Amino acid sequence: MATAEDIEALVAKMTEERSKLIGQFDALSEDDAETAPDNAEGEAQWSAKQQCCHLAEMETAYRAWVELALVEDNPDVGTIRGEQVDIPLEQAHDHSISELVGQLRAQRQKTLAVIEGLQPSDYDRTASQPMFGTLTVLQWLRSYYRHDRMHQDQIAGREGSYKPKFITGAEPDQRRTRLQ
Repeated sequence: MATAEDIEALVAKMTEERSKLIGQFDALSEDDAETAPDNAEGEAQWSAKQQCCHLAEMETAYRAWVELALVEDNPDVGTIRGEQVDIPLEQAHDHSISELVGQLRAQRQKTLAVIEGLQPSDYDRTASQPMFGTLTVLQWLRSYYRHDRMHQDQIAGREGSYKPKFITGAEPDQRRTRLQ
């Protein structure tokens, strides 16, 4: 069962990594935020604006996975996508970085509200997903700040310091390709 210290550390890391990420977005000009590396693959080929939308979309998916784990015993969340965001990845370049960051902030507030309502025993509940396997609610919630860290590295053009652990070993190519 998660301790008060575990929960406090979780929220602190989620807040810290999201703040770093938002700082990166805020430091970009609109033109730079729409530029993507030429030779990148997968999510790294997206512009910063597209990554910002992707992060908002995944925030809703992770949250939906957690919420389903709270009401069902070890549900398969492989097809659960979460609520639709106001600005999807395909519309990223039609909006300012400020609007996209606002969406990201609003989604995080919803996630933090879910966390506030959890009991310590809730963190042990599980959900399964084909790419990641069976994880506890605590592990799914830790995925948020690890995912943020991964995109911080991509936006900065660095080799990723965090590598997700996929069941197959290799990252499945289920992401949308570069959008023009």
